Amino acid sequence: MSPESFIAQWQKEPLPLVAILRGITPAEATQAAEILLECGFRYLEVPLNSPSPLESISLMRDVVGKRGYVGAGTVLTVEQVTAVAECGGQLIISPNCCPEVIRHTRQLGLVSLPGVMTPSEAFSAMNAGASALKLFPAEHISPAITKAFRAVIPPVMACLPVGGIQADAAQMRSYIQAGANGFGLGGGLYQAGMSMAVLRERAQAYQQAWRECAE
Repeated sequence: MSPESFIAQWQKEPLPLVAILRGITPAEATQAAEILLECGFRYLEVPLNSPSPLESISLMRDVVGKRGYVGAGTVLTVEQVTAVAECGGQLIISPNCCPEVIRHTRQLGLVSLPGVMTPSEAFSAMNAGASALKLFPAEHISPAITKAFRAVIPPVMACLPVGGIQADAAQMRSYIQAGANGFGLGGGLYQAGMSMAVLRERAQAYQQAWRECAE
């Protein structure tokens, strides 16, 4: 997906957040996807260092259908991109900027969200065809640094801070005012082994924080 197509669709999302479900198992995948959809999430990520991640992605795709996107995180090689595509994944999210992974992702018609931490990495990712940029880890990319990124990164390229984002409208608002377009949510939303009831509570808390942030 091109940056223009991604940001046009992303800006229509009532909840522009990516749910990162590191450690989720296939036995939990269907229910977790149903809960997140009910809470407004439309982008679901299963990191590849989770148990049987491709099976979980396939199960979630069956639930989500055309209502959103499901894919993999911690994607490091072109072979992994192919495997995700073959199980129905639509998102390829990485912690790093690997031009070969980005190019292969785009060649397969998938959404490419590489991780970047410097302007050099950001422009390398854009030149390779990234759909959007994952500002990672956000613990080291403050709103002030995000604003500095935005001074040189074209508006058409969505920037999503990931790492340490809480269900806190004030924190979210500070990033949005600096030019962020949304967020990826990790341990604050989901942790391996947690109950589905807690997942629902946390998903609803993020949903409410975003609504307050957007007001």
